Amino acid sequence: MSGAGLERLDRFMGRANAAYYAGHDPFADFTTAPEISQAFGEILGAWAVVVWQSMGRPQPFILAEAGPGRGTLMADALRLATRLAPDFAAALTLHLVETSPRLRALQAAAIGPHLRSAAPRWHDSVEALPDGPLILLANEFLDALPIRQFVRGGTGWSERHVGPGGFELLACDAPLLPADRLDPVPEGGVIELCEPALALVGGLCRRLSRQGGAALLLDYGPGVAGHGDTLQALRGGAPADPLQAPGEADLTAHVDFPALRTVAGDAKAHGPVPQGRFLTALGLFARIERLVRAQPPGQGGALVEAAHRLVDPSRMGSLFKAIAFCHPALPVPPGFEEVSS
Repeated sequence: MSGAGLERLDRFMGRANAAYYAGHDPFADFTTAPEISQAFGEILGAWAVVVWQSMGRPQPFILAEAGPGRGTLMADALRLATRLAPDFAAALTLHLVETSPRLRALQAAAIGPHLRSAAPRWHDSVEALPDGPLILLANEFLDALPIRQFVRGGTGWSERHVGPGGFELLACDAPLLPADRLDPVPEGGVIELCEPALALVGGLCRRLSRQGGAALLLDYGPGVAGHGDTLQALRGGAPADPLQAPGEADLTAHVDFPALRTVAGDAKAHGPVPQGRFLTALGLFARIERLVRAQPPGQGGALVEAAHRLVDPSRMGSLFKAIAFCHPALPVPPGFEEVSS
């Protein structure tokens, strides 16, 4: 079939998500970990403090978040980090990667009361962050980046495009993935490629290798190399057809963590590890116990339930993963000690 009237899937997904985030409140359709429990952001703040100390306590340094949402994660992280390490709070300059003016306003309101340094600076991309030692946090950021999908046929490969009637296939060369990723794909099977995620992580790792620092990314995906169609959509809090009403639903796909490790270059890659194991190793339940003790009698159950939602394998604890990329001279960061690089 010719390509007339067809749009490559990644271009369709990028256009649809840009319209969705510009005109919708995404938190009406899904709830992220920082919104589930304040302890999530707090222990990531403690993680950042330990990493900063292992970097030799640079002053100043850049603390950044990609996709800060309502600012909840960073507000919680700063609140705890300021109390744990005032010198950390005084040394940081805060930078947020966010394109939505509406979300930038929410972030400013949430984060401002917890900042010891100058007001945040916003950027449209990770690549726009200024030079300097960096600690970057990103939760559910990569899953919304556009993917390409390739289908193996009997005689070759085709790529999925979007047309008026749904998916259409156009013949193409094999996707640019290692042979050991392509060989297991059966006839009729789908393999996905997220070029923006690979470019972002590759550039970030080159920066970390040159200028120092670490990046912690939490997202969902299998954690092992595989194949299959993972494109999904949420509209009104319920699953929806990804191709219907573009711009009215949040489109996401599983993160290919093994592929991210291949672009680390000289930076050290740690993980991925299941989110439940990672958060437990960082002391999530010890933090929850302290929060429960501060509640009136009988009112701490919701805090415990929220923590279990984050870590239980049957809920978010297994599908969600944590992966870190660090300057090669840095030690293994907290939460990854039992995982080889």
